[in-house]
Amino acid sequence: MNNRHQWRFNVSQRLMEPGTVAFLEFIRKILMPLPGVTEKMCYSTPAFYVNKKIFCRLREDCETFVVQSLERDKWMETAPLTFYITDHYLNTDYMLVDLKTVSPNDLKNLLLIAWHNRAPKKLIDEHERLAK
Repeated sequence: MNNRHQWRFNVSQRLMEPGTVAFLEFIRKILMPLPGVTEKMCYSTPAFYVNKKIFCRLREDCETFVVQSLERDKWMETAPLTFYITDHYLNTDYMLVDLKTVSPNDLKNLLLIAWHNRAPKKLIDEHERLAK
């Protein structure tokens, strides 16, 4: 097995670990009821899209979540060990979230904000109408 296939095999093994499965169930409960959300694979891990725009995904280590955020500096100042970036994300509006240290409430808020940032007005209006 070459390195590329070994890497994919390792990711697929991590996706079956109980902690990863539980985390993905939590994420899906939050995101899948939102209008226009789809789940597809991205770099061999689950990613979530709205209107064909990615707004979050599980990173290949299955311990970090990549989330779109217009307020990432605020989050990173609040808890730099939980919310951070690497050089790869420096010039983007994404940040990394450590799944071992993030609170469920913070993660839920981040995901809803990321969806709202990417969703078209029509879907936002639909969500607000359904929430009433």
